[in-house]
Amino acid sequence: MTKFDAKTFPWSTAEIEEVRDRLLDLFCLGAYREGDFLLSSGQRSSYYINGKQVTLHPQGALAVGRVLLALLEPDTVAVAGLTLGADPIVTATSVVGAYEGKSISALIVRKEAKGHGTQAYIEGLTLPEGSRVVVLEDVVTTGQSAMKAVERLRDAGYQVDEVISLVDRQQGGAEFYQQQGLKFRAVYTIEDLQKRWKQLQA
Repeated sequence: MTKFDAKTFPWSTAEIEEVRDRLLDLFCLGAYREGDFLLSSGQRSSYYINGKQVTLHPQGALAVGRVLLALLEPDTVAVAGLTLGADPIVTATSVVGAYEGKSISALIVRKEAKGHGTQAYIEGLTLPEGSRVVVLEDVVTTGQSAMKAVERLRDAGYQVDEVISLVDRQQGGAEFYQQQGLKFRAVYTIEDLQKRWKQLQA
């Protein structure tokens, strides 16, 4: 498999489209596997994408933050996502935003309320009611996981009308979000990933 040197690529200064291309390579080299897998949705799949192999990669996190930050609308106050998959994504986007002079808060949505203290579902700064929050996800299949985050955030009084995913498996998630009145964008589709993976195998 062809590899590039992730340590020497200029992740922080390269043009965003070039960063996007190299981030795709990281997904293909580190996160994509073929075989027989059971997904969190309960479906079986001939491939699996372990997004944390990229979002917790030092250069991968920087790339994720830059690429997602570039997709946010100017009035975005915070990014949020359901723990655990979204934790490194929202953090990376917030930190990269700070380096670029933008104040984007990171919120982490628990699957269950914590059993002590404030018993909160949402961890992070308490923002003004009506603040625009974008939900981030690493891989979308049916869309149910990120929808839990959307509902918790709306219950807290935030404006949530968009979900952005790094990868769309194209198994109903986009259609589900449309039915819920949510805007949905993905950095890559599974077709993008599989096409590039085959090229790197050659």
